[in-house]
Amino acid sequence: MSEQHTPRSLIVTFYGAHGRASSGPVAVAELVRLLAPVGVDAPSVRSSVSRLKRRGLLLPARTPAGAAGYALSPDARQLLEDGDRRIYWPWADRRADEGGWVLAVFSVPEAERNKRHVLRSRLAGLGFGSAAPGVWIAPAHHHEETRHTLERLQLAPYVDLFRGEHLGFAPTAEAVARWWDLASLAKQHEAFLDRHEPVLRAWQARVSTPPDEAYRDHLLALDSWRRLPYADPGLPPHLLPDDWPGARSAEVFRALDERLGEAGRGFVSGAGVG
Repeated sequence: MSEQHTPRSLIVTFYGAHGRASSGPVAVAELVRLLAPVGVDAPSVRSSVSRLKRRGLLLPARTPAGAAGYALSPDARQLLEDGDRRIYWPWADRRADEGGWVLAVFSVPEAERNKRHVLRSRLAGLGFGSAAPGVWIAPAHHHEETRHTLERLQLAPYVDLFRGEHLGFAPTAEAVARWWDLASLAKQHEAFLDRHEPVLRAWQARVSTPPDEAYRDHLLALDSWRRLPYADPGLPPHLLPDDWPGARSAEVFRALDERLGEAGRGFVSGAGVG
């Protein structure tokens, strides 16, 4: 297993892709069986599930058959629903949806200064760039998810959100290059392409789609991809370098999802999940 595909990350990816088909819990035994194809052993499943439980994302529950299992908490469902918009909504549509920017301006009392790091970390994790100390910026279409996240983490009292336009003084493309580390983001897209574009080419050369193999390759691609629309918030193309690899990596994921997603879901539902 690569460093990227950690057991905890793969479990979150699994629940996002397959654990919302019904409101019932997923049996621990089924989690163990269905994560084995992507290299997660039983002890890693159990320890990772325990950590997700402590974070309030999974709730212990019994399946209809009486087996021990875990269901998504309401907070986890909101988190995954917000993520759907980033992960599956085509970037071209997202960029064209709303113009302008959302600004998050925060002020934290000195007595609670530990929350400054939490706020910076969470805003960066939502794809915000840093415009100035205490001032973070993202494309306007992320305002709703930002509101949900700050409320869920009880950070909203420290933040004011604004929507507006960039009026200068530097050209917006120059400002964007200061607000985000575009070179680092490009490397993340290139790493995704290096890992998953050959997988797509191999599937395009095949006629059949064995469900077990489709499930494995789709889950791994989704686990890699779902981070990228958070690191890269989907900036307008005219503000990015001409050779920007983001559109290509988005197309590779879309093609893998279209080719493998249905077969992978069939494999999981055949296992009695969902």
